[in-house]
Amino acid sequence: MLGHATLSRGLVEDAQAMLTGTLLAAVGVVLFQRAGLLAGGTVGLALLLTYATNIDLSIAILLANAPFYVLAGFRMGLEFTVKTLACAGLVALFVRLIPLGLAFDHLSPVLASVLGGLLAGMGMLVLFRHRASLGGFNVLVLYLHERFGWSTGKTQMLFDAVVLVGGSLFIADMQRAALSFLAMAALNLVLVFNHRPERYLSAE
Repeated sequence: MLGHATLSRGLVEDAQAMLTGTLLAAVGVVLFQRAGLLAGGTVGLALLLTYATNIDLSIAILLANAPFYVLAGFRMGLEFTVKTLACAGLVALFVRLIPLGLAFDHLSPVLASVLGGLLAGMGMLVLFRHRASLGGFNVLVLYLHERFGWSTGKTQMLFDAVVLVGGSLFIADMQRAALSFLAMAALNLVLVFNHRPERYLSAE
């Protein structure tokens, strides 16, 4: 009975974390889109795809993440892969639904950059804590952290910078590019300073 109760509590905790993390991240992505900003990782690729083709952002997110599901399945285990698929689907769903209940008469690009980055970073942090991710480069970053001990924040920042540099060449707008780098910094600094598994593993 105790084992069953512990398992049930774990499932409930994971479920609330996945809902919370994906909702926070999705609000951040919506802020990026509304301000016409880029982002790092596969979210950045999805935004670029949306800007270039007008494809729905929720569909673009699923397409951009698709290749990384294979890596998750082979390297990170079934539990992580299932959670990541669920989280990617939730983010895509929330990105579609949030604009139905949240609109802006005025949105400062600077605020969208910083707040969007912080919200997305906090969302990722919540998911990492429960062995899940948003998919895409998150999968590779977590694999490199577990395999080689690389910093999740610094590694994510490196991959994000590569995407942002390429995206900046595409949009050819220095202000948008600079604010996109600010968003990337805000997001990844959340991970750099807060994703420290050794701080909470000992308490479990």
